[in-house]
This record gives sequence, C-alpha cells and structure tokens, in this order.
Amino acid sequence: MKRFIVVRLAQAALTLWLLSLAVFLSVHLTGDPAAYLLGPELGSQEYEQLKKNLGLDRPLIVQYGDFMLGLTHLDFGRSAVKGIPARDLLLQRLPATLELALSAFVLSIIVGVPIGILSAVKRDTIFDHFGKLFAVIGIAAPSFWVAIMGILLFGAILGWLPTFGRGGLDHLILPACVLGWASMAGMVRLSRSSMLEVLDSEYVKFARIKGLKESLVIWKHALKNAVIPVLTFSGLTLAGLLNGSVAIEVVFAWPGIGRLMLTGIQTRDFPIVQATVLAAGFFYIATALIVDILYAYVNPRIRYE
Repeated sequence: MKRFIVVRLAQAALTLWLLSLAVFLSVHLTGDPAAYLLGPELGSQEYEQLKKNLGLDRPLIVQYGDFMLGLTHLDFGRSAVKGIPARDLLLQRLPATLELALSAFVLSIIVGVPIGILSAVKRDTIFDHFGKLFAVIGIAAPSFWVAIMGILLFGAILGWLPTFGRGGLDHLILPACVLGWASMAGMVRLSRSSMLEVLDSEYVKFARIKGLKESLVIWKHALKNAVIPVLTFSGLTLAGLLNGSVAIEVVFAWPGIGRLMLTGIQTRDFPIVQATVLAAGFFYIATALIVDILYAYVNPRIRYE
C-alpha cells in the first residue's frame, strides 16, 4: 500500500507539472495581454512599460522558470487587471465554490443512492419506474436549462427562493440543487445497476436459500458490494462538481472559482487563468488518489502491490 501511494503521488506530481506547462504555453500563445489591457489606442512607450511590469519582456523560458519557482510557495503572480496576487483572489473565491460543490455532492448522495437502491430492490414496480424516469430526465436535461427553469418557477413565479448571489441557506438551495441535478441522476442509474448485479449474484442467492431475512441480505451482504462502483463515481462526481460549476456560478451570480476563471479568460489575465486551472487540476487529481486508496479498504479483494 505504501509503495502504491508513493507511485500515485509521483504520478500526480508529474500530471500537475504537465498541466502547468500546457496551461502556461496555451495562455501565452493566445494573445498579448498588454495590448488587450491598453486597448487599440496604446502608445509604444506605455506598451513597453506595461510589458516590463508584467514580466512579458523576458524570454518565454525565463517566464516559465519564474512561474514554476513561484508555484513552490503558491505564488501565481499578480492579476494583470486588479493588481493583487492571484493567490489571494483564488482563496477569496474558494470557500464559495467548496460550499456550492459540497452541498450539491451531499444532495446527490442522499437523494440519488437511496432512490437507486430502492429501485433495484423493488424491481419492476412503481418505485423502479419512478427511479428510471428520474434518471433519464436528470441526465437528458441540460444544467443551464434546469437553472433557468428553477429561477423562473421558484424565483419569479412562486418567489420562494432568491435567484442570485451568495448569502444564507436560501441562496444556496437553488444553485446546489441545479448543480447536483445530473449527479443525482447518475447516482440513481449506477446504484440501481450495481445493486441489481449484486442481487443476482450466487452468494446472495445462497444467503436467501439459507433462510436469512431479506433485510439482512440487502443491507449486510448486497449493499456493501454494490457500493464499490458508487464510491468511484462519487469521487469523480465531487471532482466534477468542484471543476464544472462555471455555468451554474454564472447563471446564479455565485462568486466562486468558476466565475473567476471565466473572467480571467475573457480579460486574458494570465495569473488568474493559471491559478484557477491548476487548482481545478489539483482537486481532480487529489480526489482520484483518495478514491484509489479507499478502494482497498472497502473491497478486501483489491490489493495494490
């Protein structure tokens, strides 16, 4: 297990380095931020001075070396637009994104998994039909459309919930439900199919033949093995919610990392783009590593040598 963790950490470090290189090259080859900031009526003197202030007058390899050196103490540079460290902006927006993503993740678990399990246990009943219909609608409906419909119904027509900004619990309910909508549907489908596969296995049939109570068969024998694929999907879902909330943050004016990333891209603010993309990559890689480690503890048949 220790060797596996060391290898995975090395792979994660290599992946982050490749990501930093790709992000650095992509943002520096898409345009000149100095020209963008000064506009069409820029003067040559002002242009050269701004490039010097931003460090863009040096060779690209030197800029990348400074960037990598700064990463060792989480220094992504200063925002070219706001003039403050990109790390500070990232840390200001991080709590909002974590709050939204974790709320959506919890909703997807507590709603999706029970519906999927119930749908499998009550196969071909009204509960099963409801679960399958919920999953199909949840996966088919685009999140931005669900967001607009939610704003229209619960905000404009009924007036039950606020539709923009970050505040109390009432501000969180609608964006969290919309963000977790597709994840709930995915949880329903995966937990249902996984539970059905386990319920049709030989050891579950043998447990029933032995005369064990159905509740004991389901909760002790079937559910423990059915949850393994759900665990993997949960980890990837959490990473996806952390990284994929841009549209929801824009629609609901939620002050998170997604909106910050979009603003950085629109204004060619290199430090902001690099900071947000690397943070997203770190979230995904860290989540995948944690899921791999938990796998060995949940399923004793899995061993990493």
